[in-house]
Amino acid sequence: MMNLYEADPNIEEAKILCNKLKLMFVFEKMEMPLTENSIIDICTRPENDYLKLGYMDVKEMLWQLLQVKLMYTTVKNESEVRYGLTNEGRNCLMHFYQRVPQSVRDRISVFCKEHRMEFKRSQEYLSEYSKNADGSHTVTLRIVEPEYDTSLIEVKLKAPTRASAIDACKKWIDQAPSVYEYVYETMIDEEDE
Repeated sequence: MMNLYEADPNIEEAKILCNKLKLMFVFEKMEMPLTENSIIDICTRPENDYLKLGYMDVKEMLWQLLQVKLMYTTVKNESEVRYGLTNEGRNCLMHFYQRVPQSVRDRISVFCKEHRMEFKRSQEYLSEYSKNADGSHTVTLRIVEPEYDTSLIEVKLKAPTRASAIDACKKWIDQAPSVYEYVYETMIDEEDE
């Protein structure tokens, strides 16, 4: 008879496999490569408790899925590493997705549909700030074209306080498209000469 405190290795292996499939299903439904921070954010949000994935679980699964070539990474220039499913990963998911309960697949699908643009913006509309010698802060705001890892626009501003620098970074997520559109339309003449 098994001790109540001993885990059945077969059950544990099945849970690990199911968790990997859930993670792969998230990638499939997000329909884009994701940064590690985005993946961890998705998997550890309180409203995604049905995923039952913690920070260390996600890190370990990413590494394991990379090792068996079910996922790939891309690094271009100074950008963060992005993870995505390989063709082998999609094929594997196609054969085994039914091991993830339908209710969990449905919830993942709904979450990804509702939050896809939020994660796309967080990966493409980048902002950071640094302190200057005079106590002010330099805020760097960028829109990155992820496929080519090039900046479509980069703006540097001098903010008088840390709080104003943080506020500018928060505003950038929502304001980036309209700022880009305004600058582009004002500065670039598309008429043929």
